[in-house]
Amino acid sequence: MEAFQQAFRQIIGWMPALIKASGNTILLTATAVTTALALSVFLALGKISRVHSPSGSRGLNLLRKAASALVRGISSAYVFFFRGTPLLMQLFFIYYVLPRYIPALAFRERFWAAYIAFSLNVAAYLAEIIRAAIQSIPKGQLEASHALGFSYGQTMRMIVIPQAYRRMIPPVCNEFVMVLKDTSLVALIAMTDLTYQTKIIASNRASSLVYIPAMVVYLVMTAFFTIVFNRLEKRLSAKE
Repeated sequence: MEAFQQAFRQIIGWMPALIKASGNTILLTATAVTTALALSVFLALGKISRVHSPSGSRGLNLLRKAASALVRGISSAYVFFFRGTPLLMQLFFIYYVLPRYIPALAFRERFWAAYIAFSLNVAAYLAEIIRAAIQSIPKGQLEASHALGFSYGQTMRMIVIPQAYRRMIPPVCNEFVMVLKDTSLVALIAMTDLTYQTKIIASNRASSLVYIPAMVVYLVMTAFFTIVFNRLEKRLSAKE
């Protein structure tokens, strides 16, 4: 009984440091996903870009088609690279390799290296989510908008995206929760997140007991955001 009481007091003593470190975990997740979401819109539109209702000279139309093909190629290559290589390798490359060859990219704050790595990686996954949502809109609506004289940009902005964004919400929210857990990787570059703080306490106190409250904190965070996102999804579904 005394051993349990001592363990409980230890856990209570560790909680302030764990909760403080979890703030960095949430901050990294929120900023990286927000940035990735903005970038992923351009990637998704780039992957599905086409020249619709060509007008003008033949040379101009060929130039438009070539530009569209180039944008599709760059967007597809980006998504392929960041989805096809491990996030940990990307993090190591940005934090360790780039500063070695480009000193101007040396990061004084580990947070920025992690932020860039996660933003670039998550953007590739969100781009596929957005692309799938956009392509789920019936093609008849696209054809009708083109018949009415809407440009590609107007069609996307006024017709397609307003319908598609509701379909994006569930997978985007799931991606947020996944990123929240994946941020534990930044402990490997010694960024003070929840995982790294847990390792420090376990090393200093020579006690693995700290991993129990750390897992509980992760569980509370993921449960909180899951509940928030589920309510958001239900509210948007009720408006349809």
